[in-house]
Amino acid sequence: MFKNVIVKTPGKTYVNGLTTSDLGTPILEKAQEQHTSYIAALKQCGVEVTELPANENYPDSTFVEDTAVLTPDFAVVTNPGAATRNGEIIDMEPALKNFYEKFYRIEAPGTLDGGDILQIEDHFYIGISARTNHEGAKQLKQILESENYKATIVELEKFFHLKTGVNYIGEGIILAAGEFIDHADFNSYKKIIVPPEEEYAANCIRVNDYVIVPAGFPETKKNIENAGFKTIEVDTTEFRKLDGGLSCLSLRF
Repeated sequence: MFKNVIVKTPGKTYVNGLTTSDLGTPILEKAQEQHTSYIAALKQCGVEVTELPANENYPDSTFVEDTAVLTPDFAVVTNPGAATRNGEIIDMEPALKNFYEKFYRIEAPGTLDGGDILQIEDHFYIGISARTNHEGAKQLKQILESENYKATIVELEKFFHLKTGVNYIGEGIILAAGEFIDHADFNSYKKIIVPPEEEYAANCIRVNDYVIVPAGFPETKKNIENAGFKTIEVDTTEFRKLDGGLSCLSLRF
């Protein structure tokens, strides 16, 4: 069960954030409305939401997931792989100190984005991507294993972050798209296959009794509900424009 969630308001500079997509420039007012709806969905799931103010120096800082990896007992402050995002951890660490006493840190030359970290029960999967390098993955693996967690390093072929293409929704079930549909590291789990035209919907989040799903992907939503889960739909079009998904917008613990 999650008790707490940290989010960060998208600032006026959000429209200048990094992207690999060709979906156009985000509409700020719409992004802010969608963020408010996202917070409402989280609260419906029964968590306490800490809302951090925007930091205009970091356009992408609303994507708080990349700044930390959290467990019940300790926090790992990451070292984000994009140079323009690295300073985001400075804002996040004081916020985390309200909840955690035990901290680890990923140190340069290691880089690591939280979006590349997938937790399935006591097993963490660490994706190697453009933002998470082998040194960063190795450091996190050592930290996790020292705390009696399992850790597996996964090489990405296509997806931007690991959780862009695979996510755990509980009960031994993962959402899998693209390269992860038949990936050896995930073959022990039951799978809901996300079709190519709904690939973005592979990034859903399980928060207590609900699975929050992005709006506009009816087949994936139906398959999640058919597996026995209750869903909440949230529009994230303005975050998708900057490669962001539902998991990117919060730290859940």
